[in-house]
Formats: sequence, structure tokens, C-alpha cells
Amino acid sequence: MRNEELVKGMSNCVNHCNWCADACLNEENLKDMVECIRLDKACAAVCRALNDILVTEYKDIQKLVDYCIEMCEKCAEECEKFDSKHCKDCAEVCRECAKNLRNFTA
Repeated sequence: MRNEELVKGMSNCVNHCNWCADACLNEENLKDMVECIRLDKACAAVCRALNDILVTEYKDIQKLVDYCIEMCEKCAEECEKFDSKHCKDCAEVCRECAKNLRNFTA
């Protein structure tokens, strides 16, 4: 996978996580959504940071890639607990991002 493709996929993950966090604020069971919102925001921040570094073509990124994969997986697991479309969509995009990152470093 080329960096450009990975950057686009990660930007998609950032956007979905931010969208999900915002949509979660409108859920009736807001107290149940707190961890989801926090993970959405954290995942978006980590993906954004890695994305910023990838466009520089800096090479010493493996630890950040590994952490980004971990955050995407955690965010997906949390989002999958809920039935709302924004959570399901976010989980799917996070899993795809983690898969792409694994392929990138393989």
C-alpha cells in the first residue's frame, strides 16, 4: 500500500471518529456513550498524528503505527457495542484502518 492511499484511509478514520463522537452526544443514553466518545476522540488524534508524519516520509514510525492499530481496534470494539449507524460505520472504518496499517508495515 502506498503512503497516499494509507493517508486517505486514515483521514477517513479521523473523520468517522469525529463524526461518531459528535453523533454520540445526541444519544439518549449519553452516560453509556462516554467511553465511546473518549475513544473516538483519542483514535482520531492518534490517526491524525500518524497521518501528519506519514506525509513527511519520516521512517522511524513503527511504535506509532503499532499504537494507532491498537487505538483503532479499541475504538472499533467500543463502537460495536452500540446499535447506532454512526457507531457501526465508525467501527467498520477503524477496523479497515487497522488492517491497512498492518498491511503497510508487513
